[in-house]
Order: sequence, then C-alpha cells, then structure tokens
Amino acid sequence: MKKIEAVIKPFKLDEVKDALNEIGVQGMTVTEVKGFGRQKGHTELYRGAEYVVDFIPKIKIEIVTSDTLAPTVVSVIEKAAKTGKIGDGKIFVCPVEEVIRIRTGERGESAV
Repeated sequence: MKKIEAVIKPFKLDEVKDALNEIGVQGMTVTEVKGFGRQKGHTELYRGAEYVVDFIPKIKIEIVTSDTLAPTVVSVIEKAAKTGKIGDGKIFVCPVEEVIRIRTGERGESAV
C-alpha cells in the first residue's frame, strides 16, 4: 500500500476530488495547511501598511491506496491540480506498512 500526500492550491480541491471520485477513490483526508516553497510568500497592503505573508494557504490531501492504484491516483491529482503557475504544489508517495480499521479490526488493504 501507498500513502499519497498532495499539497495543492485551495481552489483546485473540488476538481481534484471529482477526478479522484471518477477513478473510484473512496476516501481521503483533507486538511487546510499553510506553507511555502519556491513561491516564498508575497507582500500585501493592508490599511496603508505593507506586510509580508510568509505562509501561503494550501490544501493537503492524504490518500492510502493499493500499490496498483497509486500511479493512477498520482497522475489524476497531477492533472487536476495543475495550473502551470508557480505554487501548484507537491505530491509525496510513501510506503504504508499496516492499516487497521478500528471498528472491525480488519487489517491490510481490506481496511482501506
């Protein structure tokens, strides 16, 4: 199994979610996060004062899926989240050793 974490622009969430639903992804965790990469924040003007916004609002999506479906999930996220501009985000893929469904005690892929 693989855990896929994608950090994307907030306005792309619905597109990514819909695209993942189309390929049969049944569950995901979505978190509002803040961060920066090469984008390095930006400067804003508020009541005449200029200030730097270091951390930019992003959305983090976490999905645990089978090894066979993982490349498709990554590809779908990449296509749906892409704007072609700086700050589109990142996708991380990590191995998952074990998954346990608390309610039933199921383990492994059947627990996903």
